[in-house]
Amino acid sequence: MSRATTRWCLESARVSSSEMARRLVLPASPMFPAERSLRMFDNTREITRVQSLATLSSDGPPATREFLGALVSAVVDAPSDQTLQDAFERQLLKLLPIRRVKLRALPASHHARLVTPARTADSIVLDVPVADRSRQVILELTFETRPPMEAPPLDQLRTAAQLGALVIEADRSRIMAAARPTSGAALPLIGSNGAMEMVRERAERVAATDFTVLVEGESGTGKELVARQIHDLSRRRSGPFVAVNCAALVETLLEAELFGIEERTATGVRGRRGKFEHAHGGTLFLDEVSDLSISAQAKLLRAIQELAVERVGGQGARRVDVRIVAASNRRLSDMVASGLFRADLFYRLSGVEIHIPPLRLRPDDIAPLAVHFLSRHNRSRQLTLSESAQQALRLYPWPGNVRELERLIERVIALAAGDRIELEDLPPQVRGDYAHVVEPAMRASETMRAWGSRYAQLMFERCGCNKRRTCTVLGISYHTLDAYLRYAQKRAGGRKQMPAWVAVRKPDCESRGSGE
Repeated sequence: MSRATTRWCLESARVSSSEMARRLVLPASPMFPAERSLRMFDNTREITRVQSLATLSSDGPPATREFLGALVSAVVDAPSDQTLQDAFERQLLKLLPIRRVKLRALPASHHARLVTPARTADSIVLDVPVADRSRQVILELTFETRPPMEAPPLDQLRTAAQLGALVIEADRSRIMAAARPTSGAALPLIGSNGAMEMVRERAERVAATDFTVLVEGESGTGKELVARQIHDLSRRRSGPFVAVNCAALVETLLEAELFGIEERTATGVRGRRGKFEHAHGGTLFLDEVSDLSISAQAKLLRAIQELAVERVGGQGARRVDVRIVAASNRRLSDMVASGLFRADLFYRLSGVEIHIPPLRLRPDDIAPLAVHFLSRHNRSRQLTLSESAQQALRLYPWPGNVRELERLIERVIALAAGDRIELEDLPPQVRGDYAHVVEPAMRASETMRAWGSRYAQLMFERCGCNKRRTCTVLGISYHTLDAYLRYAQKRAGGRKQMPAWVAVRKPDCESRGSGE
């Protein structure tokens, strides 16, 4: 592998960027699907960096080519119990006259515009161009002497920084690949929204610990999916993942369900383990923990605090090794303030919190999610989304969030007439606004003036037929609004006409007059 890797570095002008990424990632995890490994490199910045490395390795000085080949060889041949970043840093210490090297990400509070290379008397700092612009990664090297007797060539250092970016991404993929079980794996957290990026990043970070995690979000946003992602990325991934719906627990059977019951506690009762013992060595997911009664919360608090349970009818406590992930569709802090949730249990569960945004606040994620759900059922039917159907999905508020979208896609797959999902294939409540306003206007090829007059008429009705208030909302002058309204009345044949999709009570503007 080492010789092949070196030869690849020296002849990389003939190797595609995807192949380069595959060779860097896959040797560390041969069971990881190639197409998923390459997803992080499928952007312009990664391809540019790979091409830059290819140029250095083919056209650069011989010393730089040898330096790059040795560095990549060490990274690819890194043992399974060592991170690629550690192998990268150790090899740099061997190749360069330096006494310390660190490839690290700066905290968000320390982000700054870095002019590289930044030099001091005995060190140099280079910017590592990672794909995620919200992160700032640097390569910091400290020389053996001050000032350095023989500083490394700058082109070698820049080559190391370029390779360091690939090492960080490959190391992340290696961890993800090793963490993912072969069967029953959690679905990916899909979304390019900044809030979803934060959810993914926080889930990856907390997975490295055993701390209790609180996941909050509206019903249907995917709280259990996040919990499974944390479990799959943690050291407990080989253990069980036990999900408990706290809303479905019967008060009288709560202790038996959670803590277990001893044999012959009552006539005809067989002993069994509770959910805490079932999750020993793994993760216990407490879904809808906000629906527990106050008395049930007190029983749960002691078990979480002591990590020990006592079976119903038992004589002693049993220690359990579990990681608790709790979820709620309501904000527990507000429930504590209202006296509906115990403050001591809230402080035991909170601290490490992940908030999942509702789907209506991330409309850019609706189309990728819909395509993902379609791909899951492509064995039965292979369908595509039309542009009008995508726009209608974006305008719908999605009160049921991702769960509602998934069920909608299943309905469309079952009932769609053709291989392309059109606007007519969507339920009336989903295509409502788009079908009543946007689609007719597009079919009629309406002008911008017609669009403006229609929107002005709509806001005029919603503002109670008060022109001054409507001008303030629209940010236009009184005369402009008046011109729009006259144009709208002219198109409607002189009659006041209000769009059918306005979800407010229709005021009788003609009888009241157009208020000033």
